[in-house]
Amino acid sequence: MDRLETREVSYFVAVAENLHFGRAAEQLGIAQPGLSRAIGRLERRMGVRLFERTSRQVRLTRAGEVFLRESRTVLATVDDAVRRTQQAARPDRLVVAAPAGTGTGLLSKVLETYRRGPDPVPVEVRFTPDLVGALRDGTADLALMCAGDDLDGLDTVDLLDEPPVALLPAGHRLAHRRSLTALDVRDEPLFHEHAPPVGLDELIDRVALGELVVVLGESAVPRLGPSVVAVPVLGTPNSRLVLAWPRATPAAAREGLVRAALATAR
Repeated sequence: MDRLETREVSYFVAVAENLHFGRAAEQLGIAQPGLSRAIGRLERRMGVRLFERTSRQVRLTRAGEVFLRESRTVLATVDDAVRRTQQAARPDRLVVAAPAGTGTGLLSKVLETYRRGPDPVPVEVRFTPDLVGALRDGTADLALMCAGDDLDGLDTVDLLDEPPVALLPAGHRLAHRRSLTALDVRDEPLFHEHAPPVGLDELIDRVALGELVVVLGESAVPRLGPSVVAVPVLGTPNSRLVLAWPRATPAAAREGLVRAALATAR
């Protein structure tokens, strides 16, 4: 069998996700009869039935369910390949992904050090909660993140360890304490073990409004206003901040920024 074209795979995915040839054709911007013929040719080439068709409905066969899962992976891989190729061809700038709220802390110091170094290139900072995703899909060259994230397939350098602090509303019953234990925090009804995927400023606002209590690294402290108190949490491991980048993707200007990050951390 000749190798399938991504166009054929895209046609199949559209029909499989809509389970309706008319809606799929409209989504693809092609005529329905042409789409039906394309799917028929695809099934004949593969030698399997991908859909069960009746006058009332379209359903995936068992083979079709498998092919849908694999087709999504194929299309995502092709998209990633295009983005990574574009990424490798932009040596004149760097894109750094970071969680919202870090711009005035470590990241700003790293960028200041980098810009004073030899041959700096323009740096674009992209604030996003999906740091690993930004690296893997090629929309960022590097990312500042916690070592506890999924770092499979990424290279990293350790920058610093941050002691944890609990962010509490200023009037909270625990806000006057000099320190807290992990048990103190876990027993707090407002405590969220995983902070919502929003920027630091919004997290602080939610704490100030009495909606939640969270534990973050102490670098958040300078951003707090009078309505939020940070109390050290004892018995909880430090958060390790790392700079990460895709292992297999070259970036001509990246090494200079990595060196600047290490120098700043030291």
